[in-house]
Amino acid sequence: MKTRKTPQTLRSHRWYGVNDLRSFGHRSRTAQMGYHRSDYAGKPVIAIINTWSDINPCHSHFRQRAEEVKRGIWQAGGFPVEMPAISLSEPFQKPTTMLYRNLLAMETEELLRSYPIDGCVLMGGCDKTTPALIMGALSMNLPTIFMPAGSMLRGDFKGNYLGSGSDTWKYWAELRAGNITEEEWQGVEEGIARSPGHCMTMGTASTMTSAAEAMGLTLPGAASIPAPDSRHAQMATLMGKRIVELVWEDLCIRDIVDARAIDNAVTTVLALGGSTNAIVHMIALARRAGVALDLARFDALARRTPVLANIRPSGKYLMEDFYYAGGLRGMLAQLTDLLDTSVPTVNGHTLGENIMGAAVYNDDVIRPRSNPLVASDGLAVLHGNLAPNGAVIKPAAMEAQFQKHAGRAVVFRDYNDMAARLDDANLDIDKDSVIVLQSAGPQGAPGMPEWGQLPLPKKLLAQGVRDMLRISDARMSGTSYGACVLHISPESHIGGPLAFVQDGDVIELDVPNRSLNLKISDAELGRRRAAWVPPKPHYTRGFGTLYLKHVTQADKGCDFDFLEDGASPEHATPDPEIH
Repeated sequence: MKTRKTPQTLRSHRWYGVNDLRSFGHRSRTAQMGYHRSDYAGKPVIAIINTWSDINPCHSHFRQRAEEVKRGIWQAGGFPVEMPAISLSEPFQKPTTMLYRNLLAMETEELLRSYPIDGCVLMGGCDKTTPALIMGALSMNLPTIFMPAGSMLRGDFKGNYLGSGSDTWKYWAELRAGNITEEEWQGVEEGIARSPGHCMTMGTASTMTSAAEAMGLTLPGAASIPAPDSRHAQMATLMGKRIVELVWEDLCIRDIVDARAIDNAVTTVLALGGSTNAIVHMIALARRAGVALDLARFDALARRTPVLANIRPSGKYLMEDFYYAGGLRGMLAQLTDLLDTSVPTVNGHTLGENIMGAAVYNDDVIRPRSNPLVASDGLAVLHGNLAPNGAVIKPAAMEAQFQKHAGRAVVFRDYNDMAARLDDANLDIDKDSVIVLQSAGPQGAPGMPEWGQLPLPKKLLAQGVRDMLRISDARMSGTSYGACVLHISPESHIGGPLAFVQDGDVIELDVPNRSLNLKISDAELGRRRAAWVPPKPHYTRGFGTLYLKHVTQADKGCDFDFLEDGASPEHATPDPEIH
């Protein structure tokens, strides 16, 4: 049991409470901003890390939410300090927000370290923002609470609900096949995103905010509330109140996030039919906490975990429906035998106490254990000579015929090559072919973009084909679907076997046996490897150079090697000397 904090033992006391010249400067400059000493003296200083920006639609309500968090902090006797951080806007940032996830993690860690902060509220939700914020906070290890952005409202088109991402790909395929008009396509565009908030399908955003709640980093039920719902604003204020008490209790983020909490989060991701991106993010996040999560653990948990959330792209409904049906608490209450319910959470209660009595109000949206959407294997990890260090696939979101499939490869050397040739009427490809994209991994793209749901050739779409086996070292949006093998490691850009695949090679996928193999001899593979010429790096300056030098491969979480924590979960980075 930790000793309760006193005003003199607050971290911020070293800035504000000491009678020396430096503290004089800190106090006088705080007065310059209009605050009286009574506003902050002896009170916890709470950082609100706000990832709002004018180009991030998922966080467009964060200006107001930050004020609601502040209200709670003031009411609880704390001193709020809003601190903007880089805004990773999934729809706009190129080549991919994944290139900058580690930059936000670094910024979060350094903001918390270098300023007089006693605890923090992390405001995020858009895909890479959630893992980045938590990664940085884990490295600093202060009292922390995560405020999820919440999903947007359901889309609408001709009286039908639209789901972000999933229905974009669906109707884009129909447009390319000639089955809908440009006017109808514009109707989809105008109706698919109607409010603030992140994707309302089970994309990476809802997957990772739900994982954060399962780890114990939010107030119970917070991750399921839609962004425009008034209960979301109430939740923000409650977050502000609770973080102040967390500081006095000295309950730090690493007191909550341990191996048990990580397993709970992974099980939650699997039961949700969550995004394959969660594998990369959870591995990186776990390693920041000193937990050795790997692909094998993901696969082991997938084999025992049913998919209960009937949410697109694997299922039928959307996050708004999930909330009304009982939300994450309702789903977790049906998984207690697969969870460690004794773990602590930020509200001071155990996970078991937080989900006790949670009900499900629509058992088609949140399925009972007796009638799961998928009995197991919401995600699967593959190995073989094409992916020595692993690859991933989402069986629940693909046509069942591809569980076991062999076909000849049609290879594109990079994304531009694919864009230029895919719809060529003379391309030698049929419905049984395997589309292969190279140079789309962490270093190859660079940044490992969400290119993994490779488009189908127009001539095959016109024939009614809607799924094919597709293979790359890229990621895929959590809102995407199809028989897409992703995250092949090591990637082609650094000489992984994917670099050596040629047109006409037979590739064999066997999901039940977790295998992915290139059907050529070891001798031939060796000859191709010997003839391979490494490509030139994409960057020679700036952050890109740092990224290329230090990013790890997908199976290791794509973190920077110098930021991983190692094997010491008790480690807490020391503060710099304050002179």
